Amino acid sequence: MIGFRIEPAVGEHRLEQWRQVHNTVVPPAALSPEEVAERAGRNRLENAYAGDVLVGCSTVRPPEGEARAATVIARVLPEFRGRGYGDALYRHALAHARGLDAGVIETCVLAVNTDGLAFARARGFTEVERYTLDDGSDDWWVDLRLTNLGPASGNTVWAESRSS
Repeated sequence: MIGFRIEPAVGEHRLEQWRQVHNTVVPPAALSPEEVAERAGRNRLENAYAGDVLVGCSTVRPPEGEARAATVIARVLPEFRGRGYGDALYRHALAHARGLDAGVIETCVLAVNTDGLAFARARGFTEVERYTLDDGSDDWWVDLRLTNLGPASGNTVWAESRSS
């Protein structure tokens, strides 16, 4: 993965790139630029690049509640899957969440995204809930929780990272 890097989605251009990946991977939950800006104010949003090519994005929602549950979501564009980018992005986001003293790590996957569900399960996540949103859509979502927060769950960072 020479030339792979993860950078904060800061500024209009990078937030638009983050939005592009999010909306491609999760079309039923497509976000406007204004919604992305609002999320950037409360979550850590990052983009992943192979060289100068955008390959994915991530979201880390900070810990909340008594369990200090943080949400970690890694998204990779379909044409770049299976090359290790998702794993690197996930490990990087997981390390950030752990640095926020998260007690529990959760993720959310669109049920039709079988690649995403397999990815999460392969990293120790187990399903805790399936649901549809109250927006009238028929799209099913799956909430998953990491069952092991030790090193085997990917609590190490090996991806090259830099901020800009």
